[in-house]
Amino acid sequence: MQMKVDMIAKERIKPSSPTPYNLKNFKLSLLDQIQPPIYGLIIFFYSADDTKTNCAYYSKRLKNSLSQTLTSFYPMAGRLNNDTSVDCNDEGALFVEANIACNLSDILTQPEAELLNHFLPTNDPKTLDLAPGCIALIQLTSFQCGGIAISVCLSHKLFDVSSLLTILHGWTSTARGSGEAVLRVPPVFVGDSLLKTRELSSFMSRPNLMPPPGKLRTKRFVFEASKIANLKVEVGLIGKLYPSRVEVVSALILKTAMAASRSMTGSSSSSRPSVLFQAVDLRRRMKPPLPDNSIGNLFWVVPVVINESEMDLRTMVWKMKEAVDDFSKIATKFKGEEGFSIISEFFKGREVFKEMERYSCTSWCKFPLYETDFGFGKPVWVSSTSIAFKNTIVLVDTKQGDGIEAWVTLEEENMSLFEEKLFLI
Repeated sequence: MQMKVDMIAKERIKPSSPTPYNLKNFKLSLLDQIQPPIYGLIIFFYSADDTKTNCAYYSKRLKNSLSQTLTSFYPMAGRLNNDTSVDCNDEGALFVEANIACNLSDILTQPEAELLNHFLPTNDPKTLDLAPGCIALIQLTSFQCGGIAISVCLSHKLFDVSSLLTILHGWTSTARGSGEAVLRVPPVFVGDSLLKTRELSSFMSRPNLMPPPGKLRTKRFVFEASKIANLKVEVGLIGKLYPSRVEVVSALILKTAMAASRSMTGSSSSSRPSVLFQAVDLRRRMKPPLPDNSIGNLFWVVPVVINESEMDLRTMVWKMKEAVDDFSKIATKFKGEEGFSIISEFFKGREVFKEMERYSCTSWCKFPLYETDFGFGKPVWVSSTSIAFKNTIVLVDTKQGDGIEAWVTLEEENMSLFEEKLFLI
């Protein structure tokens, strides 16, 4: 489907109050420092309301409330200084307004990853040139039917998914006229208080181990509640509990992707193990636990190695659970010299994964994304958008909350076989 997008305005939104001098230099943590210089992306789609509100109203409301929100979340209005700090200079978040020549229903009935790129300011080189080092970019896109899309793009050098939810809570509360709630529970900027930045060359021989971008394809797969229930029964009890929705869906996707890859590469590499990197939140695993409104990259990736003989769902889920349980026992050590030692040893030892087929999985499930209400209703759809890395899996709740939408990125030649095998299961 061809769609025409017209950029109609670009504006820097500055904090409503200047950032105090003592907060001008925000120091990143080691966990921030090692993140790739990419943006975390999310798009919220809203249907037209009964009052036929025009785009100018949405724009004014969003920009005014964003300006107020930036006062509390002041690094969002700054610029990346280097890989160790943010210059909180109040240059502002970049706010883009656009019109798209289609109706919201056109997107909802054909939710293809390539189409979603139209709603992302980070995909427009001219927009990025306006704000080098920008931490936050927002795009408000108006449909012909009166519906809108709001995309939020935040630098992964400073924010993880949980941080995004804290920001959205503050912004939406302010937009709805209850901004005082943000002040009662202000964000907690962890910064370098737990893990100070380091000279990365001392323990990272290469920037990252992610496969290089190739000819990739991202597709969306929906797992309804009934399908997930059947998968749980198939896996059975592990200990005294059934596995979670995320565990059975991610295991099924991994199993199918591994089978597709083996079919494509032939017997010569069929015995090669694969590794899944699971993103695990650190906040509640720390002692004492960090507040839920802590801001930063407060997660770690936990590797799970799967051999060819272990490609049944029960074994895969068991290994995934075991890996997370084992990690939870050392998560409290992610601070100070002990934390640095764990991180540096991981990077020094990761060459063991070099010859494996590598996958990564991030879950946005259980986050209240469908409660994101700026004062004109809740979204009809939330999308994680396309991921620019091979073998990535992003899981998001369906609107009903009991199903899962999976955004899977594979090499293009593997995707058709993956789909074929997935639908046979």
